[in-house]
Amino acid sequence: MTFSAVSALSPLDGRYAAKLEPLRPLMSELGYMRRRVQVEVAWFVHLSDAGFKEFKPLSSGARTYLLKLVKNFGEADAQAIKEIEKTTNHDVKAVEYWIKGKFESRPELQKAGEFVHFACTSEDINNTSHALQLRAARNIVLLPALDRLLLKLREMAGAYADVPMLSRTHGQTASPTTVGKEIANVVMRLQTACDRISGVKILAKMNGAVGNYNAHLSAWPDFDWEAFSRAVIESPEPTAETGVQTWGLGLSFQPYSIQIEPHDYMAELFDAVARANTILIDWSRDVWGYVSLGYFKQKLRKGEVGSSTMPHKVNPIDFENAEGNLGLSNALLRHLSEKLPISRWQRDLTDSTVLRNMGVALGYALLAYESLAAGLNKLEINKPAIAADLDASWEVLAEPIQTVMRRYGLPQPYEQLKNFTRGAPMTRELMQGFIAKLEIPQDDKDRLLAMTPASYTGKAAELARRA
Repeated sequence: MTFSAVSALSPLDGRYAAKLEPLRPLMSELGYMRRRVQVEVAWFVHLSDAGFKEFKPLSSGARTYLLKLVKNFGEADAQAIKEIEKTTNHDVKAVEYWIKGKFESRPELQKAGEFVHFACTSEDINNTSHALQLRAARNIVLLPALDRLLLKLREMAGAYADVPMLSRTHGQTASPTTVGKEIANVVMRLQTACDRISGVKILAKMNGAVGNYNAHLSAWPDFDWEAFSRAVIESPEPTAETGVQTWGLGLSFQPYSIQIEPHDYMAELFDAVARANTILIDWSRDVWGYVSLGYFKQKLRKGEVGSSTMPHKVNPIDFENAEGNLGLSNALLRHLSEKLPISRWQRDLTDSTVLRNMGVALGYALLAYESLAAGLNKLEINKPAIAADLDASWEVLAEPIQTVMRRYGLPQPYEQLKNFTRGAPMTRELMQGFIAKLEIPQDDKDRLLAMTPASYTGKAAELARRA
């Protein structure tokens, strides 16, 4: 079978492929290979600058050539590495041989070829590559997508700050709020979650087969390999400003490890993303409910069908898709965060195959964020429906009435309102009739008589605008 979108096993590379374009260059195997080349080259160039008489500093021309190997790495290069892997049956060794193959026409580099992958274990290359992938995916794709959601939600919180809305606790009518305040709640939760995602330090190690620089010290016993490794990991990446003079990776140094980096930071990052996803699942379900109540309408798209048999339907599919994909993302993220920090003794290989699914976990998250954004942009508030719901729920004023009664020491205020309102249909006339008989100061009585479900919203509007 010829591979195509309709024959893809994963919907991320099939039905939804176009929506995952921003993530694919970063988290695919192609992206992984490119990062491996970047790490190998950074280590190689740093070795040339370490002061060893056996490996003199590389020329500017050689450095420029190496930088181009990284910058211009593409699908043909990845396929070439895959061909080498058919012989080596080892993916990192295939990368090493591919780089050495690129030295054949350049005597300066060919002479120094055995310093490619010098003293490194495969995991020195892999863990740093994964770190570079995750940093890019977080900073370039995920956080901007979440920021777009936050911006839209903030706009909605401000626009609807003063629109009163009936609350529902336990599915029953409860003290009114405003539409904007309920959206502001989500804004503040999601902002905190995003801050935690962005605050995770992305760690990497380059310390050999079991984390002790054994091979390194066998070659140069008096060299400070730990400081060298830290410099490679923490120095800035080459930029247009620095040119070929800086060759670091711009990550945070992990000083203690077995053969693999412990992956605790990964667990922290995946847990933080899962927390944001959980908040958005909660919001997706709430919006779905508000659409069901008629509080929001959905903008129509010409030609779109809601049901194959019921012509009237406009389904909240964007929020349903978001909820489903957020759940898939969290299932994978939680497995990653629980599994990756566990490795038998100095290493086993169970993390390797699991790590290849990081892009899948983040892909489902990104797909959900895009669905949510599309859904939010279709929403139109239905103020008459919201107002009608409020006007049919005068029982919610039992709370302020009994609270004012408590202030003035009237007997059993809660019990009086419970007997009067519970299970009985309430109207403006009934509630105001109850208020009129209260023995409280006239100013407070007038204030209660003027109160409606729509006006009983506390600080909701202020809180919404503050967010």
